[in-house]
Amino acid sequence: MKGIKVAELFSLNNSLVSPLFEGAEYPFEVLPKIGEFIKKLGETLDTDIYEQIGEQIWIAKSAKVAASASITGPCIIGENAEVRHCAFIRGNAFIGNDCVVGNSTELKNVVLIGKVQVPHYNYVGDSVLGYGSHMGAGSITSNVKSDKTLVTVKLGDEKIETGLKKFGAILGDFVEVGCGSVLNPGTIIGKNSNIYPLSSVRGFVPEGSIYKNANEVVKKR
Repeated sequence: MKGIKVAELFSLNNSLVSPLFEGAEYPFEVLPKIGEFIKKLGETLDTDIYEQIGEQIWIAKSAKVAASASITGPCIIGENAEVRHCAFIRGNAFIGNDCVVGNSTELKNVVLIGKVQVPHYNYVGDSVLGYGSHMGAGSITSNVKSDKTLVTVKLGDEKIETGLKKFGAILGDFVEVGCGSVLNPGTIIGKNSNIYPLSSVRGFVPEGSIYKNANEVVKKR
């Protein structure tokens, strides 16, 4: 299935998290591995740059973390990242350099590769967000199907079985998600694409697209 492989979605150059994706063809393959990866990586981090705060929580000394934020490990928060008031980080969270985790935003089992913004009332679970991606206020990933069956990735008549009960969304580099949107389980959005506000997105959105609704997805000019 063209457009949903790791190499087609992300630029992982010089990212601490790039080893997580080694050997993975599709990005959702890394979701069950995030926690153990963070634990091992945390032990190797440069202590001039990072310090360990609590059990399996490593925070860059240059990061800004609000006193009201709740952080459960395993978790890494990268250089110059900002974690704002009442953010709720529930574990298995890699927050890359220059990311923003906003007020009352909740994260669980996620990778924010770098310069990602989830700044206002977002829920992101069992997901990977590419470099420079942004989720508008109130936009969320839905990570469990209502019938609790395993999540599949769909592109027209094509279907990939993921074997995962919990899988939210994959955002390629520089994806923009409009305010109030819901990314349904198994959604993959190709890099440099835009999602209109208040959208309910399901399946695959190709690279360089504008998603207006399920029946109107156009290529950027």
